[in-house]
Amino acid sequence: MIAGETFAAQSVEAARRSLTNLLRTGNIETPDLDARLLIGAVLALDLTGLISAAKRPLNSDEAAQLAQFAHRRLAGEPVARIVGVKEFWGLQLALSPDTLVPRPDTETIVEAALESLDITGPRSRALRIADLGTGSGALLLALLSELPNATGTATDINLAALRTARGNAERSGLARRAHFVACNYASALAGDFDLVVSNPPYIPSNDIAGLDIEVRDHDPLRALDGGNDGLDAYRIIAPEAARLLHPGGMLVVEVGHDQSDTVAGLMTSAGLTLPRPPKTDLGGVRRAVIGQKKPR
Repeated sequence: MIAGETFAAQSVEAARRSLTNLLRTGNIETPDLDARLLIGAVLALDLTGLISAAKRPLNSDEAAQLAQFAHRRLAGEPVARIVGVKEFWGLQLALSPDTLVPRPDTETIVEAALESLDITGPRSRALRIADLGTGSGALLLALLSELPNATGTATDINLAALRTARGNAERSGLARRAHFVACNYASALAGDFDLVVSNPPYIPSNDIAGLDIEVRDHDPLRALDGGNDGLDAYRIIAPEAARLLHPGGMLVVEVGHDQSDTVAGLMTSAGLTLPRPPKTDLGGVRRAVIGQKKPR
C-alpha cells in the first residue's frame, strides 16, 4: 500500500510528477494522463485549474486520497472506475459497478447511426430511438445530444444500471426526452422506432479469463459474456429490431473484431437488409454493423 506520506506537503505539480513516475515504474500505459486525471479528481480541478494551483501544497487528506488512488491504479483498476466518471461523445457519464466503462470504439456506433439517419432526412426531425442494454446510457444520450427533436427509450435488465443511466440523463439535461424500461433487450417494447442501437455483450465465454485485467476484473460479467460463441445477444436483437423498426428504420450494433460477417448474416436471416458495409473504428476493426428494415 502506498503511504499518504508519499505526497505529503508536495505541491500539486510535484505530486503530479511523483505520481507519473510511480505509474510509469508500474508499467501503466499512459502514466502522464492518468496522473493528471487522478490528481484532478482528488482536487476537483480540470487541467486549467491544476495549472493555476500548481504551486500550492497538498493537505494531508488530499495526499492520503491520492496515495489510495495510486494504489488502486497500480493494481489494475481503470482510472474511470477510480474517479467514477468517463467522457463519451463529449458527455461526462457517471459509472457504477453495474455498467461498462464506455470506450472510444463505441463512438463508432454513434457515428454510424447518425450517418444512417442523415441519408434519410434532417437531424432536426422527430425521431424515436431504442437503446437495448443501455448500461450507462452512453449510446442513447450521445444520440439525443445530436438529435434535438428525438426521443429515446433505453432498456436494461439490471435495475442498478438503469438508475445510473437515468442519473446521467438528468445531469446531461436530456431526461425530458429519455425513458427507461427494465427488460431483457426489447422484450417490453413495441414499435415503431426509427433507430435501434445496441452494444451488447459479445465476448465468448471461454475468452473472458484472458481479457485485460482492467476489463476482466472491473467490468460487470453480464455486460461482457456473449455466450459460447459471443453471439447470443444478436440472435435476440436482430429479430426484435425487425419487429420494432418501422419500414426504412435502421439497426446499428457494436460487434467484436471478427464478428461482423456473422452478425450481418443474423440480420439478413431476420429479414433486414444491409444498406452499407460495417463501419470501421480507428483501429480498422469493422465495429458497427448496420441493418435496415425494408421500406414499403
